[in-house]
Parts: sequence; C-alpha cells; structure tokens
Amino acid sequence: MTQTIVIDPVTRIEGHAKISIYLDNDGSVRDAQFHVTEFRGFERFCIGRPFWEMPAITARICGICPISHILASAKAGDALLAVEIPPAADKLRRLMNLGQIIQSHALSFFHLSGPDLFLGYESDPAKRNIFGLIAAEPDFARGGIRLRQFGQEIIEALGGRKIHPAWAVPGGVRSGISAEVRAAFRQRLPEAMDVTRKAMARFKTVLDASDEEVRSYGFFPSLFAGMVTPEGNWEHHGGKLRVRDAEGQILADQVKADAYQQLFGEASEAWSYLKFPYYQPLGYPDGIYRVGPLARLNVCDQVGTPLADAELTEMRQRAGHRMVTASFYYHYARLIEILAALELVTQLLDDPDLGSSVLRADAGVNHLEAVGCSEAPRGSLFHHYQVDKNGLITYLNLIIATGQNNLAMNQTVAQIARHYLRGDRLEEGLLNRVEAGIRAYDPCLSCSTHAVGQAAFAISLIGPDGRVVDHAVR
Repeated sequence: MTQTIVIDPVTRIEGHAKISIYLDNDGSVRDAQFHVTEFRGFERFCIGRPFWEMPAITARICGICPISHILASAKAGDALLAVEIPPAADKLRRLMNLGQIIQSHALSFFHLSGPDLFLGYESDPAKRNIFGLIAAEPDFARGGIRLRQFGQEIIEALGGRKIHPAWAVPGGVRSGISAEVRAAFRQRLPEAMDVTRKAMARFKTVLDASDEEVRSYGFFPSLFAGMVTPEGNWEHHGGKLRVRDAEGQILADQVKADAYQQLFGEASEAWSYLKFPYYQPLGYPDGIYRVGPLARLNVCDQVGTPLADAELTEMRQRAGHRMVTASFYYHYARLIEILAALELVTQLLDDPDLGSSVLRADAGVNHLEAVGCSEAPRGSLFHHYQVDKNGLITYLNLIIATGQNNLAMNQTVAQIARHYLRGDRLEEGLLNRVEAGIRAYDPCLSCSTHAVGQAAFAISLIGPDGRVVDHAVR
C-alpha cells in the first residue's frame, strides 16, 4: 500500500493539469506524474478542411502563442505549394515571431514565475502573483508589463490584432508594415532593452542565492533539440534541426523538418492526454530530450548578436559547463532570448526589404504532404499535413513543444518532491515548489485564458487505509 499526493489543478500555468506524487510506506517518493487533463482534438476535427484555412484554425489552439501555430502552419502550406516565399514575407514573419518570443517570455518571467523568484516560494499565496509583485516592486513589475506590451504591439502592427491575426498564409503574408510604424518601434526599443537588462541583473542576484533550487529543479542529463542556422547559430524560424547530448556531442545536425520522424517518436500513457515524444535512436523513455529557450541555447554554437552572446557566455560560465542541464536556468535563457530578439528586431526594422510590396507567392497544390516547423517560445513546433489533390486535409499531426518537454517535466516533479517532501504534512513551500518546477518549462496546455483570483488549488494526502491524512486548499 502506498500514499498519494494530488495537486489539482496546477496554478499559474497556461491550461489545466494536476500532479500526483506517490509515496512508499516509508514516506519516500516512489514516482510522480504530471497529468494533462484536458482533451483538445484539433488533429481530428481539422480533417477535411482546406489547408489554406489551417493557419487561422490552428491559431485557436492557443490564446497565448497563436503566432507559433500560424507560422508553423503557413510554412507547411508553403511546402504544399512548393514555393519559396518572397524575402519581404520571410522577414516579416521573422519580425512577428520575434514579437511573439518577447511577449511570451515576458509573460512567463514577470507574471508567472516572477512572484516565486522575487517574493519567495513560501510567501503568502494570496499575494504571490503579479499583483503582489506590483505592490512590492511597482517599477520592476510595470517594466515587465510594458515589455510584454512591446512584443504584442509588434504582432498587432503586422497582423491587425494581438491575438489570432489572420495574416501569415501559405505562400507569404497578407500585408507589410509602414515606415512610420517601424519608426515608432525604433523609438521604443531603448526602453524595452533597458527593462530586459535590469531584469537580467535582478535574476542574477536570485540565481546567486538559489543553489538548492538549481540542484533540485530538473537538474539531470538529457538530450536537447532545436533549430540552428547552417553555421550553427541560434535560430527561431527557418533553420534546420540539431540534437545534442548532455556532454555537448552533436547527435544529429541540419535535419530538415520533413524528416522529423527520423529523430522523434511519440508515446502515450493512460494517465495523460499529453503525448510523450522521445528521441527515436534511444527509444522510450530513455530518449528524453528538452526543447525551448534553454535547449536552443544549448544546441547552438552562439546566438550571433553581441549582447545575447555575452550573456550566453556568462550563463555557461555560471553553470560550469558548456551544456546547461539545470532547468532552473530556463528563466535565464528566456531573458537571453528576449535580448537576442530585441537585437534582431533592431536589425529588421532597418531592413529595406520590409518596404517591398511583393509579399506572396501564388501556386496550386504541388505536394500532397508537408511539414512546417518553427521555434515557438516553448520550443520546436511541428505541423505535419497530408492533403488530397484539392488541398483538403486527410491527415494532421501536431507535435507541440510542451509535449516534447513532457518526460523532463515528470522527472522534474519527482526530483523536487524527493528533495523537499518531509513526512506526511503538506506544507505551502512544497506545494509551490513542485508547481514552480513545472513553471520553469512554461508549459502551454490549452488556448484558454484564466480569470485572476479564482480559487484553483487543492491537494490531498491519502493514507494506505484510504483516510485523508492531510488536505490543503489555496
């Protein structure tokens, strides 16, 4: 007989999930499971739809990162048409993806994880949220809000709205960006850069005092996967896939998106609707790998922009290894990527191609199968389509970044529980630390947005005889 701790739901993540922690009779943690309890069904109800509609339809998978699905879907559409999109369209898509990286990483760092990092894991849960952070550090918190707004407004300027813009399409994009709008964004870049560098400095003080968290929040060897340029630099849209192991050895490199099945397989478990991707050559579950900001910075040789490269060098020095395997560093990696995104936005706003009116390549269905891949804020995102001669979807497979981190998230929960759980009492610090380990990956589980302030956390510890030994509600 064993005891079970259930955290249901997990708070301050995007979507709905729960955590079960299984205890042996001696009170030690035997296992942990991160359950994704919602079922979406996009892969089934898109069957029969024209692939031209897919960017708009799949954007509805998520209200936080719709741009990621729009761009991956549009790239799959490009391949079905067998076209090379105009240079202006490619650069405008890149600009929108950079805006998405900025706004999503700012949301994760300031709104979701910031209350833990800057108010403390054991602080009052009623105040451990963005409003509590605003009350404690108003200028810092407002800076984070403004930084996210900057990214959202890039998306709005290009697509017409911040969420679900009907803009990127197979073959290119629907509209460009005016010189006046570009000039307005240039004027706001210094503020965004200042906020990011101040956040970086603040996080380093937290990192200096977080050795225990670094060693227990997902600190284990795994593979890492992400896109790189032909030169091996950091890439967010349009590169090819690279896989490195925990020692830095390159296991696969310059793999095209349409060959992703040679690298990654998908397993399933009865206790979660979230799939479990794994690295094919090592099998399941040994082929555990991580994606997202930390993985991208691990697989690349360098970023390719001066400020972000300087920070990447320091991050590796702080970790003591070229490969950073502690998931607590995901927070650091997000800030480095925001910095890189701002440097690249600066370059793109001055690119003369953005003034071109040639934004779309026209063609009919030339291929019946294609894969689109783009780096979402949370990691590599794959859209795999098969169509008939009329362009109607006959098969659809989506591999979401959060799913690719699924094995790592489960291992992280178990590691945190083994480190912090004491006896059969459910203490606030333990509950929040388990959740914080999940937040480090910034999982995005659905397109729903959540009202602030609603009660959303209950946990029970059940003894071998079925009695509730302890119960906590927040």
